[in-house]
Amino acid sequence: MRFFQKVFAVAGLSLSLGLVAASAGASPANPVAGTDYKVLDNPQPTDSGLGKKVEVTEFFGYFCPHCNALEPTLEEWIAKQGDKISFKRVPVDFGDPSADPKKSPYVAQKKLYYTLEAMGKIPEMHKKVFNAIHVQRQNLNSDAGVADFAAKQGLDKAKFLEIYNSFSVQTKVTRATQLQNAYKVDGVPMLVVDGRYVTSPSIVGVNPNAGKTEPELFKSTLQVMDGLVAKVAAGKK
Repeated sequence: MRFFQKVFAVAGLSLSLGLVAASAGASPANPVAGTDYKVLDNPQPTDSGLGKKVEVTEFFGYFCPHCNALEPTLEEWIAKQGDKISFKRVPVDFGDPSADPKKSPYVAQKKLYYTLEAMGKIPEMHKKVFNAIHVQRQNLNSDAGVADFAAKQGLDKAKFLEIYNSFSVQTKVTRATQLQNAYKVDGVPMLVVDGRYVTSPSIVGVNPNAGKTEPELFKSTLQVMDGLVAKVAAGKK
């Protein structure tokens, strides 16, 4: 199984993640640190106003075929969590770090996500964006391409562009880059629980009990997520 990485490479998460060989008897249903997930050396702050809810973050890219494949399974998992979690997505950009970030082909997709979020259209449009890129093979790597896509979906183009080009959206795009750097994201999809526990199909794939096909790895990854959410929730009681 291969997942998107810097810069446009497709490989498993790097050894810098500190992964080790799977422990005997370990399974995704009983996740083990260093095998099924990583504990961040520098945990990131989470929303203190969540109460007993556990914060879960997905780092993803519309350009990533594995994020597209995971989406239906992830949506089902989110629905099953109910009020136990607070879920958010952060779009990433694996453009050339030496180049002007504003010229990256994926900035348009990040702006698209935050514009749809501001318009309250993520539930309706999120899957459609993935479908446009990975099934219909539409080019959504430019402002013009994104604007045309939005108009064809029935969105008010003038309103869309007003939000798309707004300071608010640009601020969120900048913040997404800061989060990507803070969490040292070098592959997607990547899932974070409580700002400190990180897992992904690439990490879970090290465990021989996780399965090797993409659906099996997705199922195993979300089993690990179940364990991590339960772990954090128990600490909140």
